[in-house]
Order: sequence, then C-alpha cells, then structure tokens
Amino acid sequence: MNTDIKEVIAKSDYIITFGSFLAADNVEIQEAIIQAIAKNTAEFVYMHPIDNVDLKVYYSQFIKYEVGSEEGIAALLLDTFVKSSDEKIESYIEDLDIGYISAESSAGEEEFEEAYERSLEKSEKTLILGRDIFTHERVENITKILSVIRRYSDLTVISLDKEYQHIVNEILDENIDEVEELDSYNGTVIYRTYGEEKTDVLVGSESFARIAKAANNDEIFINCCGEKFKRTFKIDKDLYGTIALCAMNSDDSSALSRDYRYKQVKIEKVDA
Repeated sequence: MNTDIKEVIAKSDYIITFGSFLAADNVEIQEAIIQAIAKNTAEFVYMHPIDNVDLKVYYSQFIKYEVGSEEGIAALLLDTFVKSSDEKIESYIEDLDIGYISAESSAGEEEFEEAYERSLEKSEKTLILGRDIFTHERVENITKILSVIRRYSDLTVISLDKEYQHIVNEILDENIDEVEELDSYNGTVIYRTYGEEKTDVLVGSESFARIAKAANNDEIFINCCGEKFKRTFKIDKDLYGTIALCAMNSDDSSALSRDYRYKQVKIEKVDA
C-alpha cells in the first residue's frame, strides 16, 4: 500500500470510501481504516453497491447506491460537502436535479445529510476513491467533479488508483458536464475483484443463486460480450444482494477484465 495513503488514513478522524469493495481487493486499506477508527474514534462512511460484512461492526454509516450511478454519487458528494466555491461551481450545484439523481442512484438525500453531520465535529477528513470510479465510462466528468470537491471542500481526496491521483489533484477543467441519465443494471450482475481469491469460482449470495438459477458447486458459464467463461459457482451466506464476485488475475485481458468493473451477464449451467 502506498505509504502516503497509509499516513493520511492514520491521522483521519472522518473517512468516506467511494467505489471500492475493500474486503475483496483493498484489505490493507480496510485494515488501516479499522486502525484509524480505534485510534482516532473516526467516523467511517462506507459507500458501495455491495455491503461489506467484514466492516459492519466498524462503519458508522453505509450508503448503498445502484451499480452504474457513480457519476450521480459524485454529484451528491459535491452538493453535500462543497459549501463555498466560485460562481461557476455554485451555479452548477444549484442546477443539479438532486431529487432525480437521488432517486435513480437509490441513495437518499437524507443519507448524505447524515454523512455531512457526522463530519462537523471532525478535523481530519478523508475521501478515498476506489477502482470502480476510474473504470466507469463517465470517468472524465466524474474526475472533474471529484477534483472540484478536493479544491473547495475540507476533504482530503486520495485515489487508490495511482494513475488518477495526479488528475484528482489538479483542476484541469471546471466546465463540468451535466450528470447523464443513469444506466440500470438488471438481472445477473457480476463484479470483478483482484486479490488472493480463486479465479476459477464465481461467488454469489443466495439471492443471486435464485436469479441465476444456480446451486452451490454448480459448474457454470458466464456469458459476457460474446465470450464464455467457465467457473464453479459458490454460495457465500455472508454476501448480500444480487451482485456476484468474480476474482480475476491482474494480467487478464478478457472481456470480463475490460472497462467497467460491473458486468451484466447471463449465467448458464455447463450441463444445460
């Protein structure tokens, strides 16, 4: 883990994570956050489409949002934490359709108000950005929004993707585009992870199993972008929701490893 990131987290007493399922591919970051909670009595707001059972006893608040709605969530963070800026940014925030964005992302305005209230008595506030954001097709506009948050709020903004930290650190363009209509991901959705998990399995909840019509230990094919990937399906009773975890090797170049980390796929049994 980057030493600078570790140092920032170590002194933080308010932490938001956005766009990273920490348990799957950022365990060191997760441990650093837990240490900050113990040492600094840090408030921790975890934002992701997938709940993290390993963090339930640690986070102060969980904001669950819809897959694909990262641009909308970035706009909600902008509206929540930027209280003073220049005329252009103030006009942009004023024109945001917060009701629509909140409804489409399934993240309530009141949840962000609560997150802001938790920050009021804190002095070292950190927003940690994960890989999900930087694989999104709207990454350019999302990065503009996050850069504005870094400049005009009291949040220290750090990226877990080193390639994007310098972009977030610079205001290259304050001409932020409108938030696009948010895509919906229905049916069977998988989320690629990187870590020590076995890459020959697909791990899902009992809810995912029902939707995919798959049983524990079934041999399945994941159909994605015209390609088929064979996996063994495993049910994890500690996993909730309808998004399955698909571990990948970092050097994989298949359709599952390209672009956005979430994929809408079709599941079929091998012997079907």
